[in-house]
Amino acid sequence: MDDDPDRPHRFSEGQGFDEEYEEFSLDPPELSVDPTQVDPVDSRVLTDMLDERNVASDQVDAERLVDVGLSYMGINRFEEATETFERAASFADDDPVEQEAWVNKGAAHAQLEEYDEAVGAYEEALAIDEDSEHAASAHTNLAYTLWEWGRTEQALEHAERAVEVDPRFAQAWYNRGFFLSERGLHENAVDCFDNAIRLGMRNASVLEEKAIALEEAGQTEEAERVQEQAEELREEAEQELVEDR
Repeated sequence: MDDDPDRPHRFSEGQGFDEEYEEFSLDPPELSVDPTQVDPVDSRVLTDMLDERNVASDQVDAERLVDVGLSYMGINRFEEATETFERAASFADDDPVEQEAWVNKGAAHAQLEEYDEAVGAYEEALAIDEDSEHAASAHTNLAYTLWEWGRTEQALEHAERAVEVDPRFAQAWYNRGFFLSERGLHENAVDCFDNAIRLGMRNASVLEEKAIALEEAGQTEEAERVQEQAEELREEAEQELVEDR
C-alpha cells in the first residue's frame, strides 16, 4: 500500500446531510427540455436555456438564480456560476438563500483555483450564521480551500468546527480525519473515518484513507484488510460504469 504524502484530497465525494436536510448539492435542477426536439446530452442547449433564465427582471427570484448557478456548475461554466451566485446573494431577502449563494460561490471559485475569492465567499456565508445547515458546508469547504492554499492549521480548525455544527455531516468527519492524518494524528483520524462510514460515506476513497492511517498507526493487518475492501469497492464502481455505458 502506497503512502503518498501528495495524494489528492477527494473532497467532493460524500453523503452530506441525511434525508431530513435539504442538503447542499451541486446537482443541476431539472430543466424543461423536450427530448423529442433536442439531444438531452447537448450542453449547448442547456447553456442557451440558462442564458435565457438569467435575464434580469423587475422581480428577481434569488432562489431561481441559485438554481441557475448550480446548473452552470453542472456544465463546468464556473465563471458564469460565480457571477450568478453573487447576484443571488445580493438579491436574496432571507438569510438561508443568501448563505447558500455565498457557499456555492466559494465552491465555484475553488473549482477555478481562485482560493482567495473562495475563502472570502465562505467567510461571507459564515458571517450570516455560523450554526445553520449551510454553515457546516461552509466550514467544510473552507477547510479544504485553506488546505489547498497551504494554510493547514486553519484548515483543521474549520474541519473541527464543521463537525461541531453538524455531527451528522459525513463529509465533515472525513475532512477532519484527512487533516488529522496529515498532521500525524493517525489514531484520531481513524475514529473520524469510522464516523464518516457510519454516517453512510462508505466508498473507496474513505477506506483508502483509513487504511493509510491504520498503517501509520502500526495496525498493519487491519490496514491491509481495509485496503482490500477499498479495492473491492473501486472494482465494483468501475464495473457499474462499464455496465451503464
